[in-house]
Amino acid sequence: MNHSNHSNFKAKRVTRNYVQSIQAPPLVVHSLICPVKEAEWLDGWEYHLTFSDSGFAEKGCVFTSKSAGEKDTIWLITKRDDATCETNFARITPDSRVAEVTVRAEDGGQQTSRVHITYTITALTEAGNRFIENFTEDNFAKDMKFWEATMNHYLETGKALPQSDPEHWLKYESDKRGN
Repeated sequence: MNHSNHSNFKAKRVTRNYVQSIQAPPLVVHSLICPVKEAEWLDGWEYHLTFSDSGFAEKGCVFTSKSAGEKDTIWLITKRDDATCETNFARITPDSRVAEVTVRAEDGGQQTSRVHITYTITALTEAGNRFIENFTEDNFAKDMKFWEATMNHYLETGKALPQSDPEHWLKYESDKRGN
């Protein structure tokens, strides 16, 4: 294998953390951290379940998801703990990056959860380095806030928030703050 074209490549790595407030107990939130369930609450989520004994999230579950302009991302659930409501994923976007994702729901009191989300992304190529440069704290927080809003909306109404409807999204945010 010829490695000469990689000789000058220096991989970048970044870790981002976010804590969401979800209006449901940890076990309910934990059950929604699943490629199959995600399709119910996250608008635009496109996945293919490659392997799962139960048909849902479990240790060893493998699935793929679509990303615009890239090869499908391959996901592997490396930990699924119902006692601690924690799910860990390894995900690889070929020719770009590898990521470790952890999601842990803890009791926030009054039937709510604090959901700790960590993404550690390591570039595999220059394209991966460019992805990481755009994976700013702000961009990550925007994604996490949308995920938080749509999960809360789904828990309240049984429907996902449409991603293409920023006005509804802004209205939801201001309603939440009581404006």
